[in-house]
Amino acid sequence: MPRGYARYVLGVMVGINFLNYLDRYILPAVSTKIQAEFHLTDSQVGLLGSAFLLVYAVGTIPFGIWADRGVRKTVVGIGVTIWSLATLFTGLARSYAQLFLARAVLGIGEASYYPAGTALLGDYFKKEGRGRAMSIWAAGTAVGIAVGFAGGGIVASILGWRAAFYMTAIPGLVFAALAFGLREPLRGAAEERGPQTRKPPAITWRTFSALLQIPTLRATIAAETALFFVLGGAAFWLPTYLSRRFGLGTGTAGTLAGGVLVLGLLAGSLLGGTIADRLTIRRRSASNLPIGIAGFVAGAAFVALALVMPSLVLFVPMFLLGAACLYLYNGPYTAIKQNVVLPTARASAVTLALLIEHLLGDSYAPFAIGKLSDVLHSLQLALLILLPPLLVLAAVFAALGLRHEDPDGRAMEARWASGYEVSGRGVTGPG
Repeated sequence: MPRGYARYVLGVMVGINFLNYLDRYILPAVSTKIQAEFHLTDSQVGLLGSAFLLVYAVGTIPFGIWADRGVRKTVVGIGVTIWSLATLFTGLARSYAQLFLARAVLGIGEASYYPAGTALLGDYFKKEGRGRAMSIWAAGTAVGIAVGFAGGGIVASILGWRAAFYMTAIPGLVFAALAFGLREPLRGAAEERGPQTRKPPAITWRTFSALLQIPTLRATIAAETALFFVLGGAAFWLPTYLSRRFGLGTGTAGTLAGGVLVLGLLAGSLLGGTIADRLTIRRRSASNLPIGIAGFVAGAAFVALALVMPSLVLFVPMFLLGAACLYLYNGPYTAIKQNVVLPTARASAVTLALLIEHLLGDSYAPFAIGKLSDVLHSLQLALLILLPPLLVLAAVFAALGLRHEDPDGRAMEARWASGYEVSGRGVTGPG
């Protein structure tokens, strides 16, 4: 397909990714108002975030299999429709149980997008530009978080917290319609050699077992599992932390949290993908894992420093640098899941990664941090105890895959060029 159309698809996907994270992060931006209205503890507020993440993790399984077997644009469109309606019903909730249910349904909708969306983009962009494309796509995450925090906080301060949820449903339905109208590329369309196919082989549990035999994929999943606890927990509790530690109001705390996260995420994501692609071209070998490792180690130091800073003036630059370092992984590690996996199983690889990373990583992070905060009577101490050590652990896990990244990528390309496929029986020859 023409390069211009690939850019259009990327633009639509960036818009959807923006809404994906906007819908998620309105809740932490207005959590203090929800907490006051429903008389909730920190643990109960954290559980609302965990409800979304748990359902999101489990929901990726059927949606990921569907994405590798069916029409990926349809999977994306249906998911965006579901999560937009769930966001609307969050604003209509009149009890804690209704809030919990609405956030859980949000997880069902958003579970469909990531596996299908990344697999779709993987067939529009070649390996040499895939890291940069994934980084641009990830920029939608940054803007969504920023608008969710800042816009949610400001709207909640003026019109009430419910209005912040009402105002995001219509854009979601518009982008759902755009997703349904995209052209579906053939699987393998962006590979230099090998077949192009519309209907891939069946995806079974043995497919997932075969994927876990790829060392680079295992290392990436392990690293992101530790990282996701940090990212999910920090993003959820950041507005509350700013309010308690520095006495900021809901609107101000949400705006500042969103601003810091969006600048860090944009800088880290775009820089990480660009550096990884340039190193890959220059060295003629894969260079995605090292970028993330450097970011994890530096991020651990900056996050720890930020949390002990006595003033807002000192906290902001430290946390901003920490966020930028952490998000260096974003584009490169998303590209890894496309580079080392056959085109017929890429959505399934993302599904497997999301299931493990969210179930064992961030699904319980908001609740765990809230619970530790209740026990210690200090959100600051809870964050310090949990976040920096897990970032160091993420770097260790990623390092386990360093010597495998390039061989795994070449092995995938050789199998695809020979007409090999991933089937329910594992990796098999042409049939």
